[in-house]
Amino acid sequence: MAFDAEILVIGCGNILFEDDGFGPAVTEALEEYFKKHELPDNVMILDAGTSGPFYIFSLPNELWKKLIVVDVVEFGAKPGTIRIFDVSELPEGSYENVHSWPVNQPLHELSEKVEVVVIGCQPESVSAPDVKLGLTKNVEDAIPKAIEIILKEIGV
Repeated sequence: MAFDAEILVIGCGNILFEDDGFGPAVTEALEEYFKKHELPDNVMILDAGTSGPFYIFSLPNELWKKLIVVDVVEFGAKPGTIRIFDVSELPEGSYENVHSWPVNQPLHELSEKVEVVVIGCQPESVSAPDVKLGLTKNVEDAIPKAIEIILKEIGV
């Protein structure tokens, strides 16, 4: 699949591990929003699941101008708190602790070529390795705020 858009909105996370499914839940809500509103031609919405670092972040495209990554980030706030991060601001180890694989490296490399914005939500519970479907209430309630930020980032 070619990711040929100037702006990619990328939901990352694993829906099997409670709040780690925040990114995919946001992309699903965005897709619902754009069934009623026109998605700009230069924007693509992707549910990357757990494949972002391997299949998207490692395949940069010369068309890309902005990547908006939506995910949970441990930053010590109240669960459900949304914060916009520049890649350089990601708390050290935050992605490794939540995801068990390093995301910072490919994002730092991409940020040298394209604007990268991370919309992070403080999780309440990431159940890995135990399977637990569904977001906690605080994190689910944060979805509209994330969508509001994304719409502003893409100029809608």
